[in-house]
Amino acid sequence: MPRTPVGNAPLGWYAGTVEPAAPSRYSGRMEFSVWDPRIDRTAAEAIARTVAEVVSPVADAIDRDDIYPTEVVRALARAGFTAATFPAEYGGGNRPFGELVAMFEEVAAASAATATSLITIFQAGETIHLFGSDALKRTYLPRIADGLLCSFAMTEARGGSDVKKLDTKAHRDGDTWVLDGVKSFVTSASAAELFVILAETPAGVTAFAVPADTPGVTLATPPSTRTIGLRNGPHVDLVLAGVRVPHDHLIGEDGKGIRAAATTLDHSRVLAAAIGCGLARAAFSGALAFADKRAAFGRYVIEMQGIQWYLAELLAEIDGARLLTYEAARHLDAAAGTHTLPRDSPERKRMLLDIQRWSSSAKLVATRTAVTTALQAIQICGVRGCLESQPFGRYLRDAKTYEIAGGSSEILKNTLGEYLMESVDGPG
Repeated sequence: MPRTPVGNAPLGWYAGTVEPAAPSRYSGRMEFSVWDPRIDRTAAEAIARTVAEVVSPVADAIDRDDIYPTEVVRALARAGFTAATFPAEYGGGNRPFGELVAMFEEVAAASAATATSLITIFQAGETIHLFGSDALKRTYLPRIADGLLCSFAMTEARGGSDVKKLDTKAHRDGDTWVLDGVKSFVTSASAAELFVILAETPAGVTAFAVPADTPGVTLATPPSTRTIGLRNGPHVDLVLAGVRVPHDHLIGEDGKGIRAAATTLDHSRVLAAAIGCGLARAAFSGALAFADKRAAFGRYVIEMQGIQWYLAELLAEIDGARLLTYEAARHLDAAAGTHTLPRDSPERKRMLLDIQRWSSSAKLVATRTAVTTALQAIQICGVRGCLESQPFGRYLRDAKTYEIAGGSSEILKNTLGEYLMESVDGPG
């Protein structure tokens, strides 16, 4: 026996509905969360509480105002969100990568723009963590744990995703490196206190740590850089004019920056997948809540088979994306330390290919699922899904932007194609 609606529910999602006095198929139903945590439940609940207290109340404002959420990010840093996987000796939590994925998924369900702010901190910190000298790690990783705001400056106007040859140059002058050039469309740059930058030296592409207050570092805001989604402040150009950094701020080996960047991006794509999962969860949960409370044609929307089928398909797709993302995190944990193996080591090559496969698959599927879910959620909610007062437009804008940012779907497919080419014997 279905619930008995009282007319059509008004514009408020939860107003105007009355639970029936007579028994119904909803009576005595088990209360449970659709989204089972993929990590320890106690840890997952602590993450959810932090996000609910710190991020959720300001999520709409961050998107509306297109501002970097400085205080929010610092609060999350104090809760362990920016250094969860770093070793304890550098101020980190020494946690498995799956816990970091859970953090990003939960943050993104509230505010993908905030999660994007966190991912640029991760990219800078992970590059230093994996490839920096011990002195560089001790200088910056504890500060990142305390809330140092970071950005990863890789893109240039001419090359886009192709970083094999850069216009930004660096040369050594005694005990310092001198950097000149312009990095374009730099996410989180408007608030960053530390940049990790790729520049070309005579030996090749190289990574450097550059404090934002170094003389010669300036920001320029080109016209038309406001994005439709992931709005955590303007994407600006980073201008480097005779910037001098100490020799020990070179990250890894001179000429080996592409290796460092590729490794960092493989890791951060798993977190990008987590952001996609969080966005999909948020859109789905909003549509489910609407369908559960909205009455139409004498019954509740959730009781209509067509709507149930929409939601069932989305549920299966989101479950698949989440399983894939947490499996990718498991592979990252299993491959910890791989970057230290000799370059010609078969084990190193196999493990790196494995990480590229799982991280690329996870981001490809999760961001696509987020777009599909956001679109379908709007359809389920009808005109209410189109209202600016509801978050579905933000979910769709953020999801579509993340299909491109952090490695477009086409780049990911190329990576998976290269993986497949490595897996076969070739002709003959």
